[in-house]
Amino acid sequence: MTFSRYVALGDSFTEGVGDPDPARPNGLRGWADRVAEALALQAAGAGVQFGYANLAIRGRKLPAILAEQLEPAVALGPDLVTIHGGGNDVLRPKIDLDGLAASYDEGVGRLAATGAHVVMFTIADPGINPVFKMIRGRTAVFNEWVREIAEKHGVTLVDMWRMRDWKVAEVMDEDRLHLNAIGHNFIAMAVLDALGVTHGLAPLPVPEIPVLTPREARRQNLVWARTHAVPWVQRRVTGRSSGDGIEPKRPSLGPIG
Repeated sequence: MTFSRYVALGDSFTEGVGDPDPARPNGLRGWADRVAEALALQAAGAGVQFGYANLAIRGRKLPAILAEQLEPAVALGPDLVTIHGGGNDVLRPKIDLDGLAASYDEGVGRLAATGAHVVMFTIADPGINPVFKMIRGRTAVFNEWVREIAEKHGVTLVDMWRMRDWKVAEVMDEDRLHLNAIGHNFIAMAVLDALGVTHGLAPLPVPEIPVLTPREARRQNLVWARTHAVPWVQRRVTGRSSGDGIEPKRPSLGPIG
């Protein structure tokens, strides 16, 4: 299958946060860019012109993704759409999972009705990350809804919940919330494999992870709390988002370069 018009929707996961590249829009690469690069090579080999758009914005909850990104994506006439959402929603202690799933079902149905090939994702199991174990239950419920929606609309599912062979210290950015370059590359491979697209991606080398003493680990946790956890809580309290003032990195279809 050769794709020529790929549009990515979502939040920080799809925008590419954690995989910096100053030469790219928003200063980020990410798994979606990596997928687009592989698809562009495939299209070029078939003599097909390829375009890629990425409408994802960090911090967006699923209702905002559907409200702000879905119709602009449809207007671009894609033949491939990836959509990821819900991660910022399940972090909140009060959430209507059934209502959220109903909106997601309607949105994915809208995308599938265009004839585009749609790819969805479950959320990775927070149980592997000590910082987010408390949201494991509602994440599991949300993921079961995602599987049901994917089955109902016949879309491709990348089930990150079942990816249990990765280690947090190897694939996560220093904020312990977003993937690093190794993790983004891993997801790109998973997406391409799920689509049955031949590619040349291979796992990136994993740097040696130092073994910390309990005292060093406590010190590192304190630094993380001051640098990442406290600002996150402050944004929640004040109603702000990390995506405030951020524009989509690739609002229209164009070559990946």
